[in-house]
Amino acid sequence: MFEQTFKNIDDILHKDAGCGSELDYVEQTSWVLFLKYLDDLEKDRATAAELRGKTYTPIIEAAYQWAAWAMPKAQDGKLDHQKALTGDDLTDFVNNKLFPYLKKFKQSAESADTIEYKIGEIFSELKNRIQSGYNLREVINRIDELRFRTHAEKHEMSHLYEDKIKNMGNAGRNGGEYYTPRPLITTIVKVVAPKIGDTIYDGACGSAGFLCEAFNYLKSHKLLSTKETEILQKETFFGKEKKSLAYIIGIMNMILHGVEAPNIIHTNTLAENLADIQEKDRFDVVLANPPFGGKERAEVQQNFPIKTGETASLFLQHFIKILKAGGKAGVVIKNTFLSNTDNATVAIRKHLLETCNLHTVLDLPGGTFTGAGVKTVVLFFEKGQPTQNVWFYQLNLDRNLGKTNPLNENDLAEFVELQKTYLSSENSWTMDIKDIDQSTFDLSVKNPNKKEEATLRPPQAILEEMKALDIESAKILGSILDLIK
Repeated sequence: MFEQTFKNIDDILHKDAGCGSELDYVEQTSWVLFLKYLDDLEKDRATAAELRGKTYTPIIEAAYQWAAWAMPKAQDGKLDHQKALTGDDLTDFVNNKLFPYLKKFKQSAESADTIEYKIGEIFSELKNRIQSGYNLREVINRIDELRFRTHAEKHEMSHLYEDKIKNMGNAGRNGGEYYTPRPLITTIVKVVAPKIGDTIYDGACGSAGFLCEAFNYLKSHKLLSTKETEILQKETFFGKEKKSLAYIIGIMNMILHGVEAPNIIHTNTLAENLADIQEKDRFDVVLANPPFGGKERAEVQQNFPIKTGETASLFLQHFIKILKAGGKAGVVIKNTFLSNTDNATVAIRKHLLETCNLHTVLDLPGGTFTGAGVKTVVLFFEKGQPTQNVWFYQLNLDRNLGKTNPLNENDLAEFVELQKTYLSSENSWTMDIKDIDQSTFDLSVKNPNKKEEATLRPPQAILEEMKALDIESAKILGSILDLIK
């Protein structure tokens, strides 16, 4: 149901002058989808209040509720075409009344950890780009067909919304920064294994894939009490995101996954001075795939003890600093971080190994990140004890990864199993930290267990062997003929 609806909406938006790419399709589908989801959420809350004998006060005033402006229904339950806005009337209402009304929630909300505040944030950052009110009417009609009332419906919708974000990640305009392959995120969360009560942080959260997957992981591992449910909703997940669209998509993604008031802040994480981070600011778990390849200005670099323009290296310093003692992390980074010899990278490697136990490095094949064109590794570490041994796993697949042949969870199943006990195999090995060069702290991935492929011989040697075999064959054949005679 959801998949076909999303495809139909993309076809509608493709015709609209205000939407030029997959990024626009996701953004515009998102705000309409969010308001429909909010309408279903309000219905569920009203039903729950009624069962308790209480009166429910809606978040959205009557004139701005879905049933009033988007889908007024006649007595037969079908769209009332007399009351339903369309064309210029619809775009005028959305642009000049609905959006300004929803923006005000940011000022009127009781606190930042409420869904009212998040509604205000979303509609302060977004704007309606659908220029044709007739196209907008078609989009609304399609989205009204969707239901978010049952657990199965919510699960299917959140899964397909992730697929839309994935498409956005493949659409250019730095969209790739927004999306980390879901099987990789799931695997990282499994290995880090957060627990109820942990605070979980992503300082470059993009579309909030890590936070959503950690929520799914914690929710599925046990039957939660009311108190634990409240802890997950309000005291567990924290994120920061610099880019406006990614920030809004991240908030909506978490709400659509079931976290009603995500603690995601719109800010440049790297603008914070590391020296200002206090114990109260630290987290139990860090899960992240910070942007790599970017260059930060000199004034941003002043916030870090080890100065470098490389964005990912600054983020890694931030993550180490913001972890609590005993805290755990899973961080994706370019594989060149393990071997680069520039002063900053060497200093950061040294700092990581001396202040944290870098217990696992997962080496990923090229093509893991569609369109990124770089090889990456995942660093798994715990803060507080220096590294003694590093367990490496090199993911060797029998196929090339790409857009039509992406990474899947089965590809990573052996890694997850072997990592539990740090077993050696054809793809895994352990390095004693004493064996690495103490001047460079080089952690290059060199698999000592990989079988050496036979070296190709020169053509002349092959031809000479073939000639010798022909002579030998001729002799044997001659002997057989002599016996026959």
